[in-house]
Amino acid sequence: MIHLDPQAYLDLVRRAVAEDVGPGDVTSSAIVPAGATATAEILAKSACVVAGLPVAAAVFSEVDRSVTCHPRVADGTRILAGAVLADVAGPAAAVLTAERTALNFLQHLSGIATLTRRCVDAAGGRATILDTRKTIPGLRALAKYAVRCGGGTNHRAGLYDAILIKDNHIRLAGGVAEAVRRARTDRASLPIEVEAQSLADVREALDAGADVIMLDNLSEAEMRQAVAITGGRAKIEVSGGVTPDRLPAIVALGVDYISIGALTHSAPAADISLEIHVDAGPAAS
Repeated sequence: MIHLDPQAYLDLVRRAVAEDVGPGDVTSSAIVPAGATATAEILAKSACVVAGLPVAAAVFSEVDRSVTCHPRVADGTRILAGAVLADVAGPAAAVLTAERTALNFLQHLSGIATLTRRCVDAAGGRATILDTRKTIPGLRALAKYAVRCGGGTNHRAGLYDAILIKDNHIRLAGGVAEAVRRARTDRASLPIEVEAQSLADVREALDAGADVIMLDNLSEAEMRQAVAITGGRAKIEVSGGVTPDRLPAIVALGVDYISIGALTHSAPAADISLEIHVDAGPAAS
């Protein structure tokens, strides 16, 4: 079971529902007979890895606590087109009111999980696939949860839980060695990662005692040399321009980690819909 703390999304769900519904769903209130009930199925219209079912269920509950959403599969499951992900039941108007917001969460998060799984499979277990901080503001906890659903590994959650010295930090410190020294002095308990944009940067970071060296947009030939230079004295992370098609060649170089911003900033949404079935209820007057 992949953990998702409800506190990571309940307030977000409340705000999302308020944004969409406003003072009321004028279409459903005008058309759906009072007291009408319905059942519905959430369907996958394309193959994907599911993520976000607890969030979708919370949306239905936020609109009307009598609406139920029972999953048929668990988050992290690979499913084929045509699979039923969950059964929904309750007041028909409430089901329709919640539909779009619930699907927005589910499609976005399942898209992230699906792309992540594709990358993890392409890496073949020879390197760890990491996410980045390139997430939609406010959705980071959910995006990183979706990465876990796809078999990926979360990098740092934010600026507070790991040290990553990038090019601008190095410029402001006056060099790699000084940047690493300051970081080590200030946060001795945290591992230190240094971004390297050249082989010279790799050597400087290694000499400075970096724990992880991030190869930023280096060629495959340069990556191979960096692995040789490092010789196991630091972990190697590759970042920049990584696609699923490039992954087999990159992992063959012997790197440890591969971070991919596209997992969370450019994953195509999964194709998921809600199909409603009308139950017996009061007839329209």
